[in-house]
Amino acid sequence: MSSDSVTGTAETATDHTVAGVDVGDADLAADLRERLDEVEKLLVSRLQTGEDFLSEVALHLVTAGGKRFRPVVTLLSGSLGPAPDRERLVKAAVVCEMIHLATLYHDDVMDEAAMRRGVESANSRWDNSTAILAGDFLFAHSSMLLADLGPEAVQLIAQTFAELVTGQMRETVGPGVGSRDEGAAEHYLRVIWEKTGSLIAAAAQFGGEYSGATAEQIGSLRRLGDAVGIAFQIADDIIDIASPSTESGKTPGTDLREGVHTLPMIYAMEAGSSDSARLRDLLAEPLTDDAEVAEALELLRASDGMRRARATLEKYVDDAMTELDVLPAGPANEALRRLVRFTVDRVG
Repeated sequence: MSSDSVTGTAETATDHTVAGVDVGDADLAADLRERLDEVEKLLVSRLQTGEDFLSEVALHLVTAGGKRFRPVVTLLSGSLGPAPDRERLVKAAVVCEMIHLATLYHDDVMDEAAMRRGVESANSRWDNSTAILAGDFLFAHSSMLLADLGPEAVQLIAQTFAELVTGQMRETVGPGVGSRDEGAAEHYLRVIWEKTGSLIAAAAQFGGEYSGATAEQIGSLRRLGDAVGIAFQIADDIIDIASPSTESGKTPGTDLREGVHTLPMIYAMEAGSSDSARLRDLLAEPLTDDAEVAEALELLRASDGMRRARATLEKYVDDAMTELDVLPAGPANEALRRLVRFTVDRVG
């Protein structure tokens, strides 16, 4: 999926494409683009309030682009209900995007990342303290918008915050630590649900809450978000290995260089072959040598780990489609189906 922002694309009012996805209906696409423009304006205007030196850093990743994936999920989910509250849906979409952006600032500090969305990361351009404070600034503004939405919204995002932090800590301490007796793959899937799925689930739940959906439909939307979030991350894991170029917007082998063991790697290392043994040796530490990165990519691309990762991806896609089966039919449902399939199709 392109890292261009929704508002920065060459999409026209006559096509079906929004955020790089063909939503299948021209009227829905036009309405969705209009509401995403409202999201963008509110996002920028909120972050422009306050001191210039804070706004500059907080807007750094906003202006760098981005998929606005979470706002799209909120707005499409909100189109399924009988009585969408446009103002609340836009505010909820901005809340989710602000939280996502805040976590990117903090993640880049923890990962010592130099680049984000094709530009210097905030911690690289400024310093770690500035990047952390920019993330905090985004969290503060998301909280102010949440206050407008009421106590139930505050409770939902408070729970989501807890899940995000738990996922980050779980990733830091590794598998087999704490109250859970779990293998590496189970541990990884739980981490990506907490770090990615939980916020997308909240984005989908907001859509149901502010469109008059039933309790059962809101539950389905939340489970849909869970599945989509996990599928989206697994797709990124596969692309980082399978992509032969930088067309995906991410240099192949980035996870190898950062020492991150993603699902295809975990599956590949579980096998009993000599190639798996070599992979375990290579991946014992982050890879800094280009030749070793190339060797690891070759071994991974030929491994059964890629097949198993694709099968797991399809499982979560099927879970998402099952939830859509019980949600109201119509253009928004079809658009969400296309969004889910796009997650798989971009893997190739």
